[in-house]
Amino acid sequence: KMLSVSDRQEIVVEQVSLVLGPNFVLSFQENGTDVFTSVRDRLRGGKGRLRQSGADYLLHALVDAIVDQYFEVLEMLGEKIEALQDLVVSDPKPETLHQIHALKRQLMFLRRAVWPLREAANNLSRSDCPFLRESTKVFFRDVYDHVVQIVDTIETLREMVSAGLDIYLSSISYRSNSVMKMLTIITTIFMPLTFIVGIYGMNFEHMPELKWEWSYPVVLGVMVAIVIAMLGFFKRKKWI
Repeated sequence: KMLSVSDRQEIVVEQVSLVLGPNFVLSFQENGTDVFTSVRDRLRGGKGRLRQSGADYLLHALVDAIVDQYFEVLEMLGEKIEALQDLVVSDPKPETLHQIHALKRQLMFLRRAVWPLREAANNLSRSDCPFLRESTKVFFRDVYDHVVQIVDTIETLREMVSAGLDIYLSSISYRSNSVMKMLTIITTIFMPLTFIVGIYGMNFEHMPELKWEWSYPVVLGVMVAIVIAMLGFFKRKKWI
């Protein structure tokens, strides 16, 4: 798989096949996406190892260009994950959860795509193909090391995404607990007020205090005092 990053910061996937001959390398691509521009520029320059070496070194240069694109894609995903981690703390939304799952799918796809590349680089570094010189196999071992580094980076990014999901769930849980705590406090405050209103809302014929001219302001004062006392208690307990 050959990967590249589009102008819209999206991952573009393309199947590429390389065929090595005694004095040639054939490349087959699905689409017009091309990561071999740097290799062509080096060939057109007419100098350097790429021009002076054989087809096997050209194959290495092409494979190395493909591997380098994986690093570019991982760098782009790493920046997205870091931005997402800040977002799940400051403003967790359902859209954020969708982004987390999208990143998990992309990393899973990368993990599946890079394993065949790892095997290919390992096989090339140990191949008995007559078209591969021993001096070039050293470079393929270097490519193999890069692919191993890519695998490790993918695992690190997957752990970061999982951590982001945990942070998101913790943030949502914290917000839900905060809302429930506030609703509980409001309910607790209104319980004694509802009790008082319920008593004086009963239609008993003999309730002497109802005929007292100061009964209404006294009841209101008692209710206000209860609210103030309960708010003070909650604040002292650091519940609000």
